[in-house]
Amino acid sequence: MAKAAVQHACSQCGYATGKWLGRCPSCGEWGTLTAEVTPLATKKKAAGVRKPILRLVDVEADDAARLPTGVSELDRVLGGGLVPASLVLVSGDPGIGKSTLLLMALAELSRHHSVLLVTGEESAAQVKLRGERVGGVDDVGVLAETNLDVVCSTLEDERPLVCVIDSVQTLFDPDIGSAPGSVSQVREATARLLRIAKECNIAMFLVGHVTKEGALAGPRVLEHLVDCVLQFEGDRYRAHRVLRAVKNRFGSTNEIGVFEMTAAGLIGLADPSELFGKSEPDQPGSVVTCALEGTRPILLEVQALVARSDLAMPRRVGTGVDPKRLAMIVAVLNRHARMNLGQSDVYVNVAGGVRVDEPGADLGIALAIASAARGLPVRRGLACFAEIGLTGRLRTVPQSERRLGECSKLGLESVLVASDTEAAGKIELARADTLRAALELAIDASRDPDS
Repeated sequence: MAKAAVQHACSQCGYATGKWLGRCPSCGEWGTLTAEVTPLATKKKAAGVRKPILRLVDVEADDAARLPTGVSELDRVLGGGLVPASLVLVSGDPGIGKSTLLLMALAELSRHHSVLLVTGEESAAQVKLRGERVGGVDDVGVLAETNLDVVCSTLEDERPLVCVIDSVQTLFDPDIGSAPGSVSQVREATARLLRIAKECNIAMFLVGHVTKEGALAGPRVLEHLVDCVLQFEGDRYRAHRVLRAVKNRFGSTNEIGVFEMTAAGLIGLADPSELFGKSEPDQPGSVVTCALEGTRPILLEVQALVARSDLAMPRRVGTGVDPKRLAMIVAVLNRHARMNLGQSDVYVNVAGGVRVDEPGADLGIALAIASAARGLPVRRGLACFAEIGLTGRLRTVPQSERRLGECSKLGLESVLVASDTEAAGKIELARADTLRAALELAIDASRDPDS
């Protein structure tokens, strides 16, 4: 019988050492090394075993072999569907809807394919109660098991086309002495499931827990092993959810899927602009901008609040925007638009809980701040998009035609853009070279009682 050895593994990067250390030598984190008991495996030489080497020209790769999950927003984020023999990791806060989303996908796939749900957090009866709310889950196979050996042998015998593991932190290998969810257990479970997925041509979804900081729990090697990492975002106390790809070997990482949580499960929103782009007219500090998420243009309402600060260093708080870019926009407004914001707190929020990082939203953020600071609303029926440079000049952004088409579809009257943006469609364009000129076009100074 193999002897057991004690190792200390880092919960952040997976680094292992024979003795305990206060700080991990690999990632530099403090207090992350935990003791784990692992068996000493004897090395066996594979005599006479040789696999043929293939040239890439001889390998047949059919890109049309993607498997639609039946959930359109999930297919969009995956890049058109689920790739056979791929490993997809889905993470998100507790109660956000990960299990519900994957159960809906299994329900759609079970109509024409064999599927299996391996649950380690719920019993089969609990899964059925949740499935009755979603509907159409009669043909979904369920295995309530946490023993990794039993799960792997079942997959090798049944060989379903799609399998969901909920969750990977609940699986444990009896030969490893550490508790389920530890670095060694998660790493071993993912590695064995990856091998089975490739050998048996099984597409797998792995549900992963997150830490209190929002990062994926477990070793960092977990994200390197899988083919795709999906992150489910949103406030559990709100109805809307956003699914985005953090890593995708078979598609773009810029696509997002938008869902609404209802009593019957998650419903995909094919036109999120109707939801996130609504704003009340004549409200200071509210501006509609058009951002691009992957190939999808989305209208978003950017809200700003400017208030006099009692602190020596005023606050710059952004929800849904990059704080560093927010600070840059405030500095440009101070320098080139002659707005005195040095003694004011600035708060910016993207309505609906959406996060936008692309430069095309710069002009919308700047207009919202200027509107809030002056106490004047922007012109009715106006949207905007442009990048702001440090010199105060506006720059055009990619795929302006698609953005203008989205603005026209929702009935907006005009769009404020950079001067070199090409016209598209019948919507009216208001062009500006600089941020100062854009403020004069967007905000009606005649309504200022102090002017």
